[in-house]
Amino acid sequence: MNKDMAHKAPATEGFLEGFQHFATKAIHTGQEPEQWNSMAVVPPIFLSSTYKQIAPGENTGYEYSRIGNPTRNCLEKVVASMDGAKYCLAYASGMAATLTVVHLLKSGDEIICTSDVFGGTNRYFRNIASKMGLKTTFIDCSDLKCLEAAISSNTKLVWIETPTNPTLTVIDIRGCADIIRKHKDVLLAVDNTFMSAYFQRPLALGADLCMYSATKYMNGHTDVIMGLVSVNCDKLYEKLKFLQTALGAIPSPFDSYLMNRGLKTLHLRMKQHFQNALEVAKYLENDPRVEKVIFPGLPSHPQYELTKRQCAGVSGMVTFYIKGDLKHAGTFLKSLKLFSLAGSLGGCESLAEHPATMTHASVPQDMKTTLKINDTLIRLSIGLEDVEDLIEDLDRALEAAHPDPTNKM
Repeated sequence: MNKDMAHKAPATEGFLEGFQHFATKAIHTGQEPEQWNSMAVVPPIFLSSTYKQIAPGENTGYEYSRIGNPTRNCLEKVVASMDGAKYCLAYASGMAATLTVVHLLKSGDEIICTSDVFGGTNRYFRNIASKMGLKTTFIDCSDLKCLEAAISSNTKLVWIETPTNPTLTVIDIRGCADIIRKHKDVLLAVDNTFMSAYFQRPLALGADLCMYSATKYMNGHTDVIMGLVSVNCDKLYEKLKFLQTALGAIPSPFDSYLMNRGLKTLHLRMKQHFQNALEVAKYLENDPRVEKVIFPGLPSHPQYELTKRQCAGVSGMVTFYIKGDLKHAGTFLKSLKLFSLAGSLGGCESLAEHPATMTHASVPQDMKTTLKINDTLIRLSIGLEDVEDLIEDLDRALEAAHPDPTNKM
């Protein structure tokens, strides 16, 4: 490794300027010690399921923890501030957040979903939402003309991820919002899981809802399952708050505490994820055993310029195609030592997975073929380890998959 790496320009150079006061908000918003009689600097974990009322129907702000919990409310306040939003609502998982948003719709409504999307989202729209009388149309939302042509009088929700999972296509959020604004009563929801609040603010770009599987980067420690939705519109918040209460898909106070703790280092973690991922992507791009690397932080990415205009940086997600076939991909994945073969992403530790047979196994084969989710596609979540150790691990696994016949050692 280059010993001068520490003297290189920061990975975020050339990208959108970072959001002001982000770290301060992450550490202090919703954490004010004055709100507790104890003046605790860290918000307490309120495990009580119910709260004593002053009189029938009269309370001090809390009555039942499904409706509202002090620990969860601290979390919702800080995430709203990080998203540049007026409100945030926390849910039991990313999928719980997704289904709650979909409950804003009614039978006969249409959802337009970008075709390259998390496998669980695809499965939910195809196999569950469809049985509630909702139609989902999958299109390439990175093609704005395609999106404009697809919107009909029944369209009520456009759902995009950017970057997409797993092929890391970057979608123009502002471009989508400009098209959607031409149509009445159509909501734009952006799954911001892969970027986190630190690198991308969909609401500032015209989205109506910013959603996360907060299990990933927002928590960042692989120990919490949670979903988040941020909004600015009062009426939209009121509807989502009612659904949060009525459906009851809420996170526990302890998980809310852990998430709150994880957010305090989000700005530090994301910078290092980006730096490590950039070094790994550069290494893979120059390796003859690799067919193609997809990383929005590389100039070779087709939406590199869009990424720089839209984002303050890039996360640790790197996708690549290994040369060969399924056997080569399998050997590579089984030969990794530091990288764990596991689904999910965004934790401190590095993970590797095979989308075609793991996270996107439920996606119909014809869709996988169109999206180029094939047997040689590998998705990496680059963690916070020393990057030279990660590259050494990748090199060793690539060597196992493609032995060098000239190497006699």
